[in-house]
Amino acid sequence: MHNSFSTMALTSLLLLHLLLLSSLHVLTTVARATPEADSLADEANSISPKAYLVHYWNEQITNNLPKPPILFTKASPLTAVSATIFAELVAKGAISDHLLSFCEEAQLLCFMNSSSYGVAKTIDAQLYKVYPRGPPPDTIVATDDKKVNGGMEQGLFFRESMLKSGNVMPMPDLRDNFPKTSFLPRRISSKLPFSTSKLAELKQIFHAIENSTMEKIMAQTLGLCEGAALQDETKRCVASIEDMIDFATSVLGHDVMVRSTESARGSKQEVLIGVVKRIEGSEGSKPVACHQSLFPYIVYYCHAFPNVRVYEADILDPKSKAMINHGVAICHMDTSTWSPAHGSFLLLGSGPGQIEVCHWINENNMMWTIAK
Repeated sequence: MHNSFSTMALTSLLLLHLLLLSSLHVLTTVARATPEADSLADEANSISPKAYLVHYWNEQITNNLPKPPILFTKASPLTAVSATIFAELVAKGAISDHLLSFCEEAQLLCFMNSSSYGVAKTIDAQLYKVYPRGPPPDTIVATDDKKVNGGMEQGLFFRESMLKSGNVMPMPDLRDNFPKTSFLPRRISSKLPFSTSKLAELKQIFHAIENSTMEKIMAQTLGLCEGAALQDETKRCVASIEDMIDFATSVLGHDVMVRSTESARGSKQEVLIGVVKRIEGSEGSKPVACHQSLFPYIVYYCHAFPNVRVYEADILDPKSKAMINHGVAICHMDTSTWSPAHGSFLLLGSGPGQIEVCHWINENNMMWTIAK
């Protein structure tokens, strides 16, 4: 009993000490770039990450459209106090000693005990090919047992003419099978290493042993983020919602909205296309597509291409004609620079520059466009 009480008392004193240090740090930081930055930093430290994001969105986005649930449901669940404590621990290089509480409170992906071993085995068994769709890399691993044309999943790519009301077409697997995780606030994620050259440091922080699933996860996402941009591609990996907002508005301006496929319903079955709407202005404005990649905390690979068209479509059950989903699709109108070995050409039977290529935006991925 005495030892238990002492441990609890020491833990409480440690948290109180860290909180006092954090408060002192905030109060004594005077060298900031602008009064606006000072105000934003103070607010970030005084309210929860979710509340701060509402403020940040209102500051950055000029329209009054509803805030996108797909984005805000991924916000960090940390309280203002816990975010401040963990930010201090990260800044001091001490977060590894508190990884269990960090992972649990921030809703991260960490493999530290027997309860997470099953998740690690599942991910390792699939090791999974993370790719941004639009255009994907030349090699794609199909997730469906029903494969065609060299392992390509039916419906993974299609022609623009197929997005027509009344047309029946195969729907690929839209499901997001990643474990549920959250973004970190930028004031925490920006202090964590994020490069292949810092992989050893990341392994130490997240207790990843050599050749472990976690090491593979981090290495693959870092490799994707550090890869060279394709011709005419503007790309950035974002590790916070603030970063995503900043990247999207740097490409599109501040009058933007987020579009996403409503759910994974209709996956791996024939579907009937209902009402189709082409998003006006999408071909000339370089819409920003953001695809989630696997990492201890949420990271999105965001990129923009010219010469694309964005569509929204009602997805219906072919028999009952009932609406089962609402999908977002993107069509790449210029494929002249794509590799002849690109999976879309294997599936559709053509070659670079000869056809446009379309694909759906999967569950939990996002398409940023100018608000229309």
